Amino acid sequence: MYLAFLVLWIIFNGKITLEILVLGVIVCSVLFAFCSKFMNYSLHRDIAVMKKLPLMFQYILILIIEVLKANRQVLHFIMTPKYQVEPQIVHFTSNLKTETARVILANSITLTPGTITVALEGNEFAVHCLDKEFAEGIENSVFAELLEKMEAVE
Repeated sequence: MYLAFLVLWIIFNGKITLEILVLGVIVCSVLFAFCSKFMNYSLHRDIAVMKKLPLMFQYILILIIEVLKANRQVLHFIMTPKYQVEPQIVHFTSNLKTETARVILANSITLTPGTITVALEGNEFAVHCLDKEFAEGIENSVFAELLEKMEAVE
């Protein structure tokens, strides 16, 4: 967070001089100290986020790819009048430990066309799938695997 403050300071000033840099270091230090004391923030939190950053980028890339694949599949359903969709509601349990990871998984499922997370209670998910093809392997999705890896990073 400190580096983000410093980068924003430099961007907002529009140039880098020794004077601007020294003043920026001081202002960013005070701002970071304020955030640490009153907003329950810490350097440990910054380090943990930095360790998870490669997995976060991988997650976003896979999410984009899965959304595009599902879009193609839904478009196929729409354009093929003979095809009869078979909607299903799938119930499964997740091994994710944190509520944040479970909510991210639920939102990722909902963002993917053809699936909607209907309910999330504890570790129990209920997902409505447009067709049985979307329901296959939803409980062991790549999203859940990556989120488990992110939880394991300390």
